[in-house]
Amino acid sequence: MKLHAIVSDLATARTAVEGGATVVQLRLKGASTEEVVATGAPFGELGVTFVVNDDVPAAIALGADGVHLGREDPGAEAAIDAGLMLGTSAASAEEARAGAGLGAEYIGAGPVWDTPTKPDADPAIGLEGLAEICEAVSVPVIAIGGVNAGNARECIDAGAFGVAVVRAAIDARAVSEALGDR
Repeated sequence: MKLHAIVSDLATARTAVEGGATVVQLRLKGASTEEVVATGAPFGELGVTFVVNDDVPAAIALGADGVHLGREDPGAEAAIDAGLMLGTSAASAEEARAGAGLGAEYIGAGPVWDTPTKPDADPAIGLEGLAEICEAVSVPVIAIGGVNAGNARECIDAGAFGVAVVRAAIDARAVSEALGDR
């Protein structure tokens, strides 16, 4: 898992996969489980790992590979019981260890830099904070928040296994090339 694209529509997901995304996360904040299931049905056919954000019942209904839960989101035990890959969010080493303790198979760490995509995000942790999180857990860490083609390599150099992109999902090929995957 190198390039994790977080998307809200199928066309963007397809573009991200064509650009090198190995994981697509469907993020529909505020949508009902029924809306997530209706929107997400074709995502499982993209040929990459498919993760649903925040909604365990939708991930199960869609036959997704996994679910990503924020620090406040319930359902970690239900996700694991259903055989879903669990990812959790962390803005500190302590939160990363807590996620790993829940059974997370990866940690989404950040925001590394300020990002307009999530105005209510925690303050940026920077590359130093990312490195601390990477050192704190044995599961893969995915850097998120302000990641683009110009700084993706810095995240990998800080210890991240991969990067997640939202705004740059359309330009996934540039990020993939910056990581040296193409």
